Amino acid sequence: MPAVIYLNKGREKSLLRKHPWVFSRAIKQVKGKPRLGETVDIYDADGRWLAKGAYSPDSQIRVRVWSFEQSEMIDRDFFIRKVRQAHLARKDFIERGDLTGYRVVAAESDGLPGITIDRYNQVLVTQLLSAGSELFKADIVAALQTEFPELSIYDRSDVEVRKKEGLTLSKGWLVDQGHAPIQEISEYGVRIQVNVEEGHKTGFYLDQRESRRVSGIYAQGKSVLNCFSYTGTFSLHALKGGASHVENVDVSDKALELAAQNHHLNEHDEQHVQFHKKDVFKLLREYRDQGKTFDMIIMDPPKFADSKAQLNGACRGYKDINLLAMQLLKPGGYLLTFSCSGLMEPGLFQKIVADAALDAGRDVSFVEFLNQAPDHPVASFYPEGHYLKGIVCQVN
Repeated sequence: MPAVIYLNKGREKSLLRKHPWVFSRAIKQVKGKPRLGETVDIYDADGRWLAKGAYSPDSQIRVRVWSFEQSEMIDRDFFIRKVRQAHLARKDFIERGDLTGYRVVAAESDGLPGITIDRYNQVLVTQLLSAGSELFKADIVAALQTEFPELSIYDRSDVEVRKKEGLTLSKGWLVDQGHAPIQEISEYGVRIQVNVEEGHKTGFYLDQRESRRVSGIYAQGKSVLNCFSYTGTFSLHALKGGASHVENVDVSDKALELAAQNHHLNEHDEQHVQFHKKDVFKLLREYRDQGKTFDMIIMDPPKFADSKAQLNGACRGYKDINLLAMQLLKPGGYLLTFSCSGLMEPGLFQKIVADAALDAGRDVSFVEFLNQAPDHPVASFYPEGHYLKGIVCQVN
């Protein structure tokens, strides 16, 4: 007999809208002794069945919903169906772009809370961040082997947030079919090397694919400064689009080394590319003091806010780097600026950029708004799935 969760009066509303989270403060009573990740049934205060999900006793998100169908079993077949459904939903997009790197499963937005699956050519990378996904790990791997029998599977569940679920960090091969940890993927004709063992997130930032393509469109004939460049993929697209010169700036030696390899892989002339191991804030100030200018600046920083308590500091950080970037742009130049902080609302981000323009003494037009790539969908019932915001600004 599965354990049962009863909610406080009125706390069923989010579940009736099919939002997949139940917070600890919404729970009135737990009947039974569910173990970490175990599937529990959820009832409202009047005893009406609502959903079934994975129980996590140490997390503020106490239950993550697997299903809103009472008869649906959460077993291996469930995960096979869900993985296949997610993959098929992306089929047209994958084939149209001839992509060899893409997100297969986008967690809650694909009905699999806490589960991220990315494909990099011959290797699938899993990131299991919830108690339920960890409990069903073997079934998830079996589902992936059913849908992708020829691929290796590497686990990148080495993220600190797992500790909030009462889980340890894990990393390594789950299915090793002899494929190398460094895989080459292709997006819109650009060749990119991805290190699934050591790269950020699951190895790479797949969510910025469409923004990288757009950067190439704006880059023709322009000098480009690529800030927080990581492995240089924005500059790869900029040069493909006809940029005259690009500069990549990052604090990581390993990232810049891989960026150089990526530029070599795409046969870019070394005279058109520079690499700087520098703190972006410091370099922008140095360039400002030197009077150096660019036709286009790409500003794609790491997440500045992991919690609401950090949001004010993040706002200051975003304003500072955008103000500095605007001071370095030639009249009519373009700033492509981004925030991947989920807590940063699009309207707030736009206001920060507008305030930066005011303080920089520049007139700025917002000419295009950018979002995460289509293989990172935002389900209607899960607005939190929209986290990546980008603005193309023309600066005069």
